[in-house]
Amino acid sequence: MEMSKTRKERDSMGEIEIPVSALWGASTQRAVENFQVSGRPVDFSICRHLALIKGCAARVNAEVGDLSEERRDLIVRASEEAFEGELDEHFVVDVFQTGSGTSTNMNVNEVIANRCSQLAGEPLGSKEPVHPNDHVNQSQSSNDTFPSAVHLAVAVAFSDALIPALVNLGRALNGKAKAFESVFKIGRTHLMDATPVRLGQEFAGYARQIELGVERAFSARKAIEELPLGGTAVGTGLNCPPAFAEKVISLLAGRIGIPFREASDHFEAQAARDGLVEASGQLKTIATSLFKISNDLRWLSSGPRCGFSEIRLPATQPGSSIMPGKVNPVMAESMMQVCAQVIGNDSAVTWGGANGNFELNTMMPLIGRNVMESVQLLARASDGLRTKCVEGIEADEEQCEATLSKSLSLVTALAPIVGYDTASALAKQAYAEGKTIREVCSEKGVLSEEELDRALDPESMT
Repeated sequence: MEMSKTRKERDSMGEIEIPVSALWGASTQRAVENFQVSGRPVDFSICRHLALIKGCAARVNAEVGDLSEERRDLIVRASEEAFEGELDEHFVVDVFQTGSGTSTNMNVNEVIANRCSQLAGEPLGSKEPVHPNDHVNQSQSSNDTFPSAVHLAVAVAFSDALIPALVNLGRALNGKAKAFESVFKIGRTHLMDATPVRLGQEFAGYARQIELGVERAFSARKAIEELPLGGTAVGTGLNCPPAFAEKVISLLAGRIGIPFREASDHFEAQAARDGLVEASGQLKTIATSLFKISNDLRWLSSGPRCGFSEIRLPATQPGSSIMPGKVNPVMAESMMQVCAQVIGNDSAVTWGGANGNFELNTMMPLIGRNVMESVQLLARASDGLRTKCVEGIEADEEQCEATLSKSLSLVTALAPIVGYDTASALAKQAYAEGKTIREVCSEKGVLSEEELDRALDPESMT
């Protein structure tokens, strides 16, 4: 894109210089100059789905006789190009902009209008034969289209990225649960030795957390299937033809394959962003589960000589610039950082959702950014954890057996036989003398060897 050469465009505030090959117009250029904040534009998926709304809106506007077929065809073609990602370089407005997303809505309107001018052989900025406000934005407002685009983009990200990633991770964890079913090890509570468990039981617990995460992801998507489209400026639907929203949303649902529907109350749908706040809360819960699982994998693999060392994680890269041969649990650590980011994102989304003043929430770009990022990060990190960590985990059965045999908590199985106080004394003596529970019991003749075999059998305890 030629940035050194410019053309002039005009809006209600006057003329402004725009890069000569840019498809955006005056409103977008003012936003680019005003919002030099993060250097990060609104997520392209949100812009693409906003463009898809424009194309569907043009179809319906033409159907009711409010838009010519020529303009409809141009808008639909340009919108399709934008939806397919061909115009991404022209979506340039920073995330931290006007709270309604008006700047990005106008960015999309202007890009589509200027692309229509190109297709029709008219100069950029001529607003011929398609005007960004009169035609591309017809029957719409930023206040109903931008949040609708956020809902569309987030719902698609749930369906196409996060839910499949979690399903695959859950399957991998279930596979390890079955593979490790016969591996007995010490359980731990408060990071201290507890009664025996199967390694497979631990992994089955992880798999169930992810299974519940999938359910939460579906629930989160359902929370945003209502779209505010049709409310226009404040929820009244001013300048919007009857049944416009219903028809546009039907086209969107058919195209995307998710059962979107018109909001049952447009004042709620534009004044509040509770659905996205709910979705973000579900993402936070999923992140909490993934953090716990990843941290457990770090602990269980700690060592390899001086830690728990009950499992072996795949080696993916050298772990130290100074300690030769060191290998770290990097995939688990990557996931934990992602989870921390998602939890932080949720805090900002909560504050954003709370700032719905009267008929409009004015922190929509922030909410859209954070929820989209959370979905994307969790999806990518889940795939990475599965392919580069979970699928290659091995059990160190010898280490599991060695630590289990030394555990003082095995005495728990003797408490119903010899009583709590006696069992406690046996545990204290074993600890003081550096012996196993079995050794102390044998020396004191507390039970016969056959009785000890039955009572201290790890399988019977699990």
